[in-house]
Amino acid sequence: MKTLKIKVKTKNSNYPIILGSGLTDNFKKLLNDNKIKISKCLLVIDNKIPKKIINKIFHSLSIKQKYKYFFKASEKNKNQLSVNKILEILLKKNFHRNDCLVSIGGGITGDVSGFVSSIYKRGIKFVNVPTTLLAQVDSSIGGKTGINSNFGKNLIGSFYQPSLVISDIKFLKTLPKREIICGYGEILKHALISNKKFFYFLNKNAFNIINLKSPYIQRAIKESCVVKRNIIQKDEKEKNIRKVLNLGHTFAHAYEASLKYSKKLNHGEAVLLGIISAAKFSQKNNLLSIKDYDLIKNHLKNFKLPINIKKYFAKKDIKKIISFIKNDKKNIDKNINLVLLRNIGKPIYNLKFSDKKIGFFLKRELIN
Repeated sequence: MKTLKIKVKTKNSNYPIILGSGLTDNFKKLLNDNKIKISKCLLVIDNKIPKKIINKIFHSLSIKQKYKYFFKASEKNKNQLSVNKILEILLKKNFHRNDCLVSIGGGITGDVSGFVSSIYKRGIKFVNVPTTLLAQVDSSIGGKTGINSNFGKNLIGSFYQPSLVISDIKFLKTLPKREIICGYGEILKHALISNKKFFYFLNKNAFNIINLKSPYIQRAIKESCVVKRNIIQKDEKEKNIRKVLNLGHTFAHAYEASLKYSKKLNHGEAVLLGIISAAKFSQKNNLLSIKDYDLIKNHLKNFKLPINIKKYFAKKDIKKIISFIKNDKKNIDKNINLVLLRNIGKPIYNLKFSDKKIGFFLKRELIN
């Protein structure tokens, strides 16, 4: 695969996303080529990453002061305790602002590492090496960092852009299919909020993408990165248009939290459930046509993607789900802010609904 460079330019920072295969074989060269100079480095590593790959990256760094911290990545460990453990290493080893923290892992590892990088001495260099499809197409781009609390998902965090993102497609071959499907949820979201052409490409090639076939997987990742890049360049801090990236996520985060972030439903699967919930809610509120809703629903069904919230929840869970929806960080007042669809490719944001209306919708979904 040809190596691609996607440049991200925000008001406060510029950085490249490097996309290719076998990139981490030349990790040191990538840092040098992108003018990332470091004398001290901490690698925060998802403990599921093959040790052979990690050792290759670690030994390629020709500096004396380099350290490894293996992180057990899970939504339950995406918390202040994990942040404190990493901060302790940085403090004990006396890291300075010009030193570097490198995240090697999926979205959870990147979120925690990015948050630590943003608060340690008010900011140190941060290099993100996303190893899951979800992280490569979504969470590694745009500077959102954060951790969970008992009150909900990602309620504690910051906006902090990386210095460099290295997306090596070779990592994807180490993942179970369930993880690939999780990343596909974010790819689908990007198509739904950008244009029908991208959606029709997915509709035709989802099987090849989910099975990591070339050139379909590369195009899907590139298109997703470009969609998100274009949005965050217009609105880095989520004041306006960036809100469309939350399509399906208000429902998704509540579904995850209601199940206490159990392995029964991971983030990408929750996003797929959230997308179909948002699409159905759009259609029921006379925004999305039945034709477009059916296109989305059939796309999920045809490729055996998660679609039925009744598999995970019952009527008795509605109150709990609504309590987490009410705590969503996008809400400004007592009403609930949702991102919905007018058409495939045309999202609407800043729409407000009462918790009673959303509760009634969920009740119908769980009874019918």
